[in-house]
Amino acid sequence: MEKFRQQKWKEDMRIRFDFNNMMEEFVGTEEGIQKKDILAMEDRIHRAAAGMKEKRKKGGMAWRDLPYNQAEVVADIKKTAAEIQRSFENFVVLGIGGSALGPIAVHQALNHIYYNELPKDLRGYPRFYVVDNIDPERMAALFDIIEPKETMFNVITKSGATSETMAQFLIVRNMLREAVGDKYNNHIIATTDKEKGNLVKIAREEGFKTFYIPAGVGGRFSELSPVGLLPAAVTGIDIDELLAGAAFMDEACSVDNVFENPAYMAATLQYIAINKGKNISVMMPYSDGLKYMADWYAQLWAESLGKRYDVDGNQVFTGQTPVKALGVTDQHSQVQLYTEGPFDKVITFLRVDRYRAEMNIPSGYQDMPAVSFLGGHSLNELIRAEQWATEYALLKANRLNRTIVLPEINPFTIGQLLYFLELETAFCGELLNINAFDQPGVEEGKKATFALLGREGYEEKRAELEKGLNKKKEYIL
Repeated sequence: MEKFRQQKWKEDMRIRFDFNNMMEEFVGTEEGIQKKDILAMEDRIHRAAAGMKEKRKKGGMAWRDLPYNQAEVVADIKKTAAEIQRSFENFVVLGIGGSALGPIAVHQALNHIYYNELPKDLRGYPRFYVVDNIDPERMAALFDIIEPKETMFNVITKSGATSETMAQFLIVRNMLREAVGDKYNNHIIATTDKEKGNLVKIAREEGFKTFYIPAGVGGRFSELSPVGLLPAAVTGIDIDELLAGAAFMDEACSVDNVFENPAYMAATLQYIAINKGKNISVMMPYSDGLKYMADWYAQLWAESLGKRYDVDGNQVFTGQTPVKALGVTDQHSQVQLYTEGPFDKVITFLRVDRYRAEMNIPSGYQDMPAVSFLGGHSLNELIRAEQWATEYALLKANRLNRTIVLPEINPFTIGQLLYFLELETAFCGELLNINAFDQPGVEEGKKATFALLGREGYEEKRAELEKGLNKKKEYIL
């Protein structure tokens, strides 16, 4: 039996949410949150919990069912991944936003830190790249290190109208046609909507292998769909275990009582903090493996909660700005601001109990106490001490902070973490009375891009833009 099906192992791998340093008993009356503040929100929390249930029942939170309803898809993904592993040297994701950040975060967390640099016999799987921008220098540089004919490209866009991704696709398609001729369609996999959009139409016309993003699953909530599962499987990650971790967290967060539901409590505390003027949310992993989890979280939190209007049409201009940091690196670049700057932040630490490697520090320079004290310890001890020291410094300065603890980094705990943060985000949206699943502010920028590149039907928008871009030379130095 796989370990992730054993209840004791699952309990041992349960991630923990420590919010002591959000509370008044620890950070003081002026900044801290009191238990009575949470109890006073009982009606709002009850309505939010009811709203979550209703949305899930009606299919408005289809991402919550991904741990349970993909058996056939997962089987197809694993079969396809095995074929890619046999036939290709490289696997490249073409995407942006949720189509790229999730695959990057999971790959960084669960594969070797220097995965692509490993010799093939040690790596075991195709080299992995995510092209998540349209910088022409970066795109050109990719083809300095890979051969198109040795590469499988995974084009990911639900709408098929994402300009950046479709531009990448057109470049790749042309290169493949030159490299392998009529067989170029064997080098492209499309991940998109099953019914709507340009990419599904192209995929059917061209004969691309296709995976579908379920209806009701938006980009930033799509990592546990084929968007993230195929790249993970290709690089050797156990996607069954990843989904099992998400299901375990769903079960742990199935109760309405906020004092028993870690994701609901996390959202409630952030909601209270927002109303206390904490308009910045810092995520600070103490693990290089979790570094890009902060990038993924930044989109999830910003795009979901940064809204001008609530669901009743009132202007609210709500949200909390996410900031990425890395422990211990950013103790030397950002923590000064966090401890002595404005009282406008909540810091979330990601801590790991057991690292996958042990690195001892040798003894030396006994005549230099500032160096010699390190001997006999390990980097494992040092990074834990650094995290606790930073936590203490923030606590002493009365700064709100909280910690998510992973017993270790494996597919099961990463599945839990992804689901926890998605659920926290959705519940915070309910508390804020906003739609956490749209992004109208992003759409305006997309329309402007269409207009500037001459897309038919956007002539009025282009005229509007040209007027707005008529800058004064006196303000350019």
